[in-house]
Amino acid sequence: MKWITPNWPAPSNVNALMTTRQDGVSLAPFHSFNLGAHVGDNLEHVTENREQLINLATLPTPPRWLNQTHSTTVINLDLPTDTDLPNGDASFTKQKNVVSTIMTADCLPLLICNKQGTQVAAVHAGWRGLVDGVIEETIATFDVEPSELMVWLGAAIGSEAFEVGNDVRDAFITSDPKAAAGFTMKASTESLSQENSISKMLKHEDDLIDSANQKWFSDIYFLAELRLNHLGIHDIYGGEFCTYKQKDSFFSYRRDGQTGRMASLIWLTK
Repeated sequence: MKWITPNWPAPSNVNALMTTRQDGVSLAPFHSFNLGAHVGDNLEHVTENREQLINLATLPTPPRWLNQTHSTTVINLDLPTDTDLPNGDASFTKQKNVVSTIMTADCLPLLICNKQGTQVAAVHAGWRGLVDGVIEETIATFDVEPSELMVWLGAAIGSEAFEVGNDVRDAFITSDPKAAAGFTMKASTESLSQENSISKMLKHEDDLIDSANQKWFSDIYFLAELRLNHLGIHDIYGGEFCTYKQKDSFFSYRRDGQTGRMASLIWLTK
């Protein structure tokens, strides 16, 4: 499985896919279909993988890559730029055959289109970009009501693997108290071993929550959907993968450290 095709009712002229790690030429630890030129892989292998992507997916033009920095910057691909690798974490186009592209290896990729099939966008949403508003900045580029948009959530780290601290949880809850539902407290192994009863554990739960060292499991899919719903977007698809657990299919920075990158692409034809 070299790529995933979104299962969503997008207009027929909207084309989209997300690559996996399978079937490329990169060697360990980037094996095999690494598309990231910035991760330390052999650049000849990255180039060959990118050429395979263009040819096998019959892309109309090469992907428009970004220099992603966990920002909220959205690049208009229909305007000229002074570099082939602009700094940004989302891009959009209203032109045919322009391939909006972002890369991930645990962060959440979002592919967006309007129901009229006249604009598409790709978003890289790590937790920083998500809490800072990269989704909102991208949705603002569309000239239709948000209810006229649909979104596909690509493969990201799952809620049983995405461990974060109080700082991340607090940042989301400060922005929206409902975000608290996207976090599950990770029980402290040391504390549990010292307590001999559930009642004692519950007695100290508040202390655990307030601890500077408290860890949480975060549901990045839920947090993204919450923001999309607030904007008036309810046609949301995908979100069933876990890059961390599905090692054979996906790269995961959290799991492996030095690793490759998948790409999520969307473009208009006809």
